[in-house]
Amino acid sequence: MKRSAILLIMISLVLGISSIVFAETHGKEACPFCGMEKEKFGHSWMVIEYDDAKKQGFCSIHCASLDLALHIDKTPAKIYVGDYNTKNLIDAEKAHWVIGGNKPGVMTKRAKWAFENKSDADAFMKENGGAAANFDEAMKAAYEDMYTDTKMIRDKRKMMKMKKMEHK
Repeated sequence: MKRSAILLIMISLVLGISSIVFAETHGKEACPFCGMEKEKFGHSWMVIEYDDAKKQGFCSIHCASLDLALHIDKTPAKIYVGDYNTKNLIDAEKAHWVIGGNKPGVMTKRAKWAFENKSDADAFMKENGGAAANFDEAMKAAYEDMYTDTKMIRDKRKMMKMKKMEHK
């Protein structure tokens, strides 16, 4: 990622500017923490609508949990998540969550997927493993995994940077 894009992300995080500013730069809505685009991550995309009516989109429950932790004095009015199969935004608190399984997660080693229908969650678990959960359990898992996931992301980015340097 170019330095100017990283600088824009850092400034927008410090100033509290939404990812819409970042998205306008690239023409696509993107996560303010990692830059991953909604278009590619609709199956894990989350939107938090705070009680001040401000909305913010994130690539995953990992990045959404970061925002919730950083804005502890703001109250979320509604939280939406992309249905794993349809990518349609659904109420995260009413979703049927699956934690773990053999499908790699987004920004996490231990995946956390949401489904609108219990039958879809059950079918996913039958094929891919994992455990049924509710929203609170999925959020708790996201916070429990934060250290190892952040370390994993740092290590991946370091490797990617090294590979880019080798190809120059």
